[in-house]
Amino acid sequence: MLASFDNSLALLSRTPAVFDALLRNLPDGLAHADEGENTWSAWDIVGHLIYADRADWMPRARRILEFGETRPFDPFDRNGHLRECEGRSLPQLLDDFADVRKERIAELSGLNLSHADLRLRGLHPALGIVTLSELLATWAAHDLNHLHQTARVLAHPWRGAVGPFAQFLGVMQCNGHGA
Repeated sequence: MLASFDNSLALLSRTPAVFDALLRNLPDGLAHADEGENTWSAWDIVGHLIYADRADWMPRARRILEFGETRPFDPFDRNGHLRECEGRSLPQLLDDFADVRKERIAELSGLNLSHADLRLRGLHPALGIVTLSELLATWAAHDLNHLHQTARVLAHPWRGAVGPFAQFLGVMQCNGHGA
């Protein structure tokens, strides 16, 4: 199965470097550009990834391991990054993301999860029963979702500039899929 624990770890460990290569030293206007009201910029997306690494993925994994289905996950504030990252530059966020992700990967690897552990079930406040394997696969897919979102946000200023070429550019046709 390609969406295995090892492949998720491989992807999760690379995400900070991908964001760093794409975003470091971008002009500030582009780093903070969004797609309009109630949308996120690249700065927001990196902040969200940091916040999720601190407040969501590993706390939920530990909740499953410790309590199973008997204690639901704490609700996640998807905009919690706004207060956590206020006043910080994108390069600072990129550095923090690399550090936090390295810590979380080490923490996750240190759990020495077995196949039986990955089948353990937890209680999501909106989705109901989820397995640890599903949670960890979603973490990896979440990174890819936000990489896709970042490409879309960065392309947004060029929507009017590419003229008829837009028909050949999928990034110009994408209308988003939620944050």
